[in-house]
Amino acid sequence: MRLLIIGGGKVGLEKLHAVIHNSPETRVTVVATEVCEGITAMMNDYPLLTILQEKYHAGHLDLADVVIVAVNDIPLAERIREDAKARNLLVNVADKPELCDFYLGAVVKKGNLKIAISTNGKSPTIAKRLKDTFNETLPAELDEVLTNMQSIRTKLNGNFDDKVKKLNKLTKVLAEKEETGSEQRWRKIATYSLLAFGFMLTGHFIFSYVPFSDLASGTVDFYNTLEPNFGWMVLAGFLAQMVDGATSMGYGVTSAIVLMQANVSPAAISGSIHTAEMFASGASGYSHYKFGNVNKKLFKALLIPGVIGAVLGAVLLVKFGETHISYIRPIMAAYTLFLGIKIFITAFTPITVKKKFKQYGWLAGAGGFLDSFGGGGWGPIVTATLITKGRTPRFVVGSVSLTEFFVTLASAFTFFTLIGVQHWQVILALVIGGLLAAPIAARIQGKLPRKASFILLGTIVVIWSIRILVRAF
Repeated sequence: MRLLIIGGGKVGLEKLHAVIHNSPETRVTVVATEVCEGITAMMNDYPLLTILQEKYHAGHLDLADVVIVAVNDIPLAERIREDAKARNLLVNVADKPELCDFYLGAVVKKGNLKIAISTNGKSPTIAKRLKDTFNETLPAELDEVLTNMQSIRTKLNGNFDDKVKKLNKLTKVLAEKEETGSEQRWRKIATYSLLAFGFMLTGHFIFSYVPFSDLASGTVDFYNTLEPNFGWMVLAGFLAQMVDGATSMGYGVTSAIVLMQANVSPAAISGSIHTAEMFASGASGYSHYKFGNVNKKLFKALLIPGVIGAVLGAVLLVKFGETHISYIRPIMAAYTLFLGIKIFITAFTPITVKKKFKQYGWLAGAGGFLDSFGGGGWGPIVTATLITKGRTPRFVVGSVSLTEFFVTLASAFTFFTLIGVQHWQVILALVIGGLLAAPIAARIQGKLPRKASFILLGTIVVIWSIRILVRAF
């Protein structure tokens, strides 16, 4: 079909985007005295797009099967409609439902799946909001489901009723919230890994710090052996996980600040945060998964490179010591400061379509390496980078938090194997506080609107970066 769009401003660009996104083979002619840069830029990607920079006249309608009017001049819009009706052409007049023969619904597109949302012209904003909701909620894998169903459908035998029953049975899982085999496998891996490492730590604590003959002594005696600041340490773990669970960053910064206020030694802070973060990130990742904040494809893309980077960073840290940190952290902080400012600015700018980001493996590997080798940075580097590349904050935070469990597990296991575990009371307090906060923080992130998420993320990244730069210089 041939489409004529009269008007070259932002509204015309929006209409053009909607049509080409869903029907890229449409022949489109744009007529306007002034054409915005967005429309002219699209000519490079869409050879079927023609721009006529001139005033409208009735002869332009000879180029069209369907007409969209996107002008601010109401008398002109009414005249165009009358000219089009005289030629029996269907017309859509932007923001004038009473002049429309049809409406442009907001269309959710997942490969071959399309869901059109229409409010009969009453509220395009509501249609857009519903479109955003469906885009975030519906997984991209639905296109694979459609392809598989087409293959199955062609092989089905029997009458119509039999085919319907078989297809209904196969698609029943789409209406039920059941775990797939892959999801169950990853949950088992996470659970067994956490239990195994927990038993290792428990055994280490018992046989290294507590005489076997004194195990029968009461809980009160054990509590009396704890440090006086144990409650402050629990609070540090709780606050740190609230920040980290809602933004997937800031665990080390927040816990370190509170622990310093509790007069915990720097050595104890540094040695304890990484081990405790593994338990907190496990609870956080599980909570994000439960509340639907995880993008499975993103999680899988980050997992293996992140683990490899974490192990490599831990091994090199043990081998070369910590003298390098004073050089690495300022560089890392300068990078994340730039990203934090960019995220904060993005909170107040309209959503734009970004070019697809493909370097997930390198990003995760660098984040895991610096997290172990540089003493932190997985969240600020990976989360901030993905957010600035146009990914949805909710799914970035959820996916990065779930991946963080495996990254910190690999890092903590490597440290445990090479140097053992110290400062167990600090670790225990941070774990208790983190486990209490994890489900609350994940729930908050799932409910945060886009602008609030960007502001919170940007603020945390900027504070984290400035703090490191100030300490370095």
